[in-house]
Amino acid sequence: MPRRRNKSAMSKSLARVRRAIEDLGLNVHVLHVTVPTNTAWQAADVVGCAVDQIAKSVIFRGEASGEAILFLTAGGNRVDIAKASALAGEALGKADAALIREQTGFAIGGVSPFGHLNPIRAFMDPRLLEFDLIWAAAGTPHHLFDIAPKVLVDKTGARVADFTG
Repeated sequence: MPRRRNKSAMSKSLARVRRAIEDLGLNVHVLHVTVPTNTAWQAADVVGCAVDQIAKSVIFRGEASGEAILFLTAGGNRVDIAKASALAGEALGKADAALIREQTGFAIGGVSPFGHLNPIRAFMDPRLLEFDLIWAAAGTPHHLFDIAPKVLVDKTGARVADFTG
């Protein structure tokens, strides 16, 4: 007989993000969504914001360090690998699902800026700072939270820099 997951049980990833939000003293609302948010456009439609108000968590693997490196990117922007590599100080490659899960504790599609299993270097797209409020994944593809972008920079330690193209 297949195991059924208790729908009222909170995922470990979501619980870790909620705990991190609480530990950081943030007053943010985590929204549960039941429709797909596989793209920034879908997420923007769900929460009713501009696509660039969605903070995509794009993870690359440092070729020399082997570490996951986080790029918080406005929903409509794409990471320019050459600019991102220059900022990271090493060549960047594709981070596979196993590396992302191992180093962040999150599955692709739900990587939050907070609650990583391991410390992570982070960079933030300056486009996100043009808004009063942005939305980011809260540990699962079905949970998002809203936050002021300056607070996100402060609490993640992300370096604001141009890495899009």
